[in-house]
Amino acid sequence: MTETLIVDTDLGEVLQENEEQIAREIADAIAARIQQGQRPALRDAHAKAHGCVQATFRVEDDLPPQLAQGVFVPGKSYQAWIRFSNGASDATQPDAKGDARGMAIKLLDVPGEKILSNEGETQTQDFIMINHPVFFVDDPSRYRALIDSTGSSDLLAKFDQLLAIGFQGGIIAQEITSSKIASPLETRYWSMVPYRLGDPPHKQAIKFSARPQLPARTAIRDNPTPNFLRETMIEQLAAGSARFDFEVQPRTSPDMSVENSMIEWKEADAPFFKLATITIPQQLFATPERDQFGENLSFTPWHALPQHRPLGAINRARRVIYQTISELRHTLNGTQLEEPQGVAP
Repeated sequence: MTETLIVDTDLGEVLQENEEQIAREIADAIAARIQQGQRPALRDAHAKAHGCVQATFRVEDDLPPQLAQGVFVPGKSYQAWIRFSNGASDATQPDAKGDARGMAIKLLDVPGEKILSNEGETQTQDFIMINHPVFFVDDPSRYRALIDSTGSSDLLAKFDQLLAIGFQGGIIAQEITSSKIASPLETRYWSMVPYRLGDPPHKQAIKFSARPQLPARTAIRDNPTPNFLRETMIEQLAAGSARFDFEVQPRTSPDMSVENSMIEWKEADAPFFKLATITIPQQLFATPERDQFGENLSFTPWHALPQHRPLGAINRARRVIYQTISELRHTLNGTQLEEPQGVAP
């Protein structure tokens, strides 16, 4: 998998020592845990889904040339699947417990050759986010130390593992794992790590975010049930639609390193710009068929056009880890690893 070592030096990527070997060691450690675990095999992180929903992703009609790149064709609309989840590896963990919350978007009918060599003309593009603006490590060696001590890429299965990721990483991890939300549809999500946007002469480093259009109006219930976030989504999407603004944050200074995923790019210094509207229409999604479809989906930042190439050491590690774990999970479950062709289920 030597192609993972390709970096974009124009945008400031710098390989770290033994990076690919470390990523492989992380993937192998997680794979060993999954092989010894339950069946059907679940994701090692974000194992618990609140729901997999149909959506549309409509690009704004007017965008400046430096933003109208890749999938962001002015006025274009894509069908999409979106999976909302908790971050933990334990799918039985009650929603009331603090945790990262994920939003994974898969756009459909995206033309063009994708980054992964085994995908060729696959017609999908993924955007992956959680409800926190930064990641808790930027050094693959610290990531491996965490995996070695917990056996999982779960965001700190045990708080006594804070030493593995350092003081700053521990603070970030505690912020992430203490997060409590009332509704996945009223929560803001961030990419955490940087990505490329576009081709020369407008190629640039960006981060992205999905911001709910309406302010949060739902409160966490008294004595909530273990799956209250799913129940809230069921109620809200039975009553009407939900919308998010999809925004990008262009880097405004070389000091905003693409390799340091633990430093937030402050909006006061680097504002976000709306590029698209995500509409999740009124729908019934809580069915066994839809749930199984969502479990079979595979999301990775590397399901992408070259114009949206992931940047930085953590993203480069994700390329090895996500692909390895997804292939293993599908093999253990006897399911086909393939990208969806439409929004039929």
